[in-house]
Amino acid sequence: MEYGFLSVIPPIVAIILALKTKQVYIALLFGIWFSWLIVEGWNPLAGTLAMIEGMVNVFQSKGNTRTIMFSALVGALLIFIQYSRGVEGFINIINRKLVKLEEKKSGYSRVVVQVLATFTGLLLFVETSISSLTVGTLYRPIFDKLGIPREKLAYIADSSSAPSSILIPFNAWGAFIMGLLLTQGIEQPFSVMIASIKYNFYPLLAIVIVFIVVLTKKDFGPMKKAEKRTKETGALMNPNSKPMVSDAVTSFPPKEGIEAKAYNMIVPLLVMVFMMPVNLIYTGWGAVENASSLLNHASQAIGKGSGSSSVLYAVITALLVAMIMYFIQGIMKPKEAVTLTLKGISELMPLALLMLLAFAIGDACKVLDTGNYVANITQSWLSPELLPAIVFIVSSFIAFSTGTSWGTFAIMLAISIPMANMHGSDITIIVAATLGGGIFGDHCSPISDTSIISSMASASDHIDHVKTQLPYALIGGTVTVFMYLIIGFFG
Repeated sequence: MEYGFLSVIPPIVAIILALKTKQVYIALLFGIWFSWLIVEGWNPLAGTLAMIEGMVNVFQSKGNTRTIMFSALVGALLIFIQYSRGVEGFINIINRKLVKLEEKKSGYSRVVVQVLATFTGLLLFVETSISSLTVGTLYRPIFDKLGIPREKLAYIADSSSAPSSILIPFNAWGAFIMGLLLTQGIEQPFSVMIASIKYNFYPLLAIVIVFIVVLTKKDFGPMKKAEKRTKETGALMNPNSKPMVSDAVTSFPPKEGIEAKAYNMIVPLLVMVFMMPVNLIYTGWGAVENASSLLNHASQAIGKGSGSSSVLYAVITALLVAMIMYFIQGIMKPKEAVTLTLKGISELMPLALLMLLAFAIGDACKVLDTGNYVANITQSWLSPELLPAIVFIVSSFIAFSTGTSWGTFAIMLAISIPMANMHGSDITIIVAATLGGGIFGDHCSPISDTSIISSMASASDHIDHVKTQLPYALIGGTVTVFMYLIIGFFG
């Protein structure tokens, strides 16, 4: 059955509700219900029951189920490294390095500290919240001591967290995106996601801009005024600012009476990252034919491997390694391990729920054939050359208005991928434009959870953080649009 214009109403309703309520869960749930209401001929009871079955059917896909399980278990791993004082040990190592900087001249110290803060944010790509929180709380004392404004710390924390998570997708972000791509019928989601990274210009530019600003010491706009204020008056914030304060790096208290050791954090995270490509090779090994060498076989296997299986096996391996390490050190007992695992899973249940709703609305839009309808009506006036830039702009608007990049990915990939197929555009470029737009809009939005966490961890006024970050984000976003136009028209 063809639904025509009705097929675009559910995602539009979801976007409008997200804008009005700022509650992406409610918006997605209502969008799913509205989709099935249309499918069931406007019968409210049948539509509601179909919605429930639609969400149950999400778990019929093994890939979706693995992705949701992975997201929940990542919460357990984060709780483990917090409880073991692994994060604290890592912070202590960095602090010892920072003390040595005090012997250097102030100008050198300021640059090196900001570079270290940026690298810390990039290295903690496993989860944006832990990245922003760690950078903010860890570097706040030394930034204050060196007279660096709180706005600059919040900017570094914010602009190094989400970009690194999307560019190094061995985390919940990667699993989520692979699940969405799988929902749209892409058979090798990991290969497409990895191939899209080189076209994901905004996150790359956001990181480059941070390093340029730090290394050249050339700020502009509100950030320049903030630097001038701190230099002249010593004030770390504006006179009427109200800092959002968070004194804790984590949401779970570490165990008392044990030594803080950095390897309790580093080893489990390295194991998880290392095991992802290993598992990709393992799961894709049997699908490779006519490989010229063992190395060639392995490289082909990575592209054919199951992304959802790989990330799930990787996080389970990391959890087992962490448990063994902590048992040997006497940090935890089996009963504590179970308690902490359940606690960690519960803390990331909102993320798992968001994934469930995102997969469900993607499936519903597929039944309505929303993406193909939008592609058909735009085929006559929207050229393939313009599509990447248009997709980036629309994704940016949705993410800015809703404050969530994940919700944006869920809505936009269900539309942009069929449009790419219809217009004959490169799928990897369109995927990159969708993801990059979500990050850009999220960076500019005052209701973004990542921005709010960065302000809290840095004890910065939130609106001041948004104002000072906005010019840098706009430069990255504007350059990105031009780059997509250049790619579209000139290849």
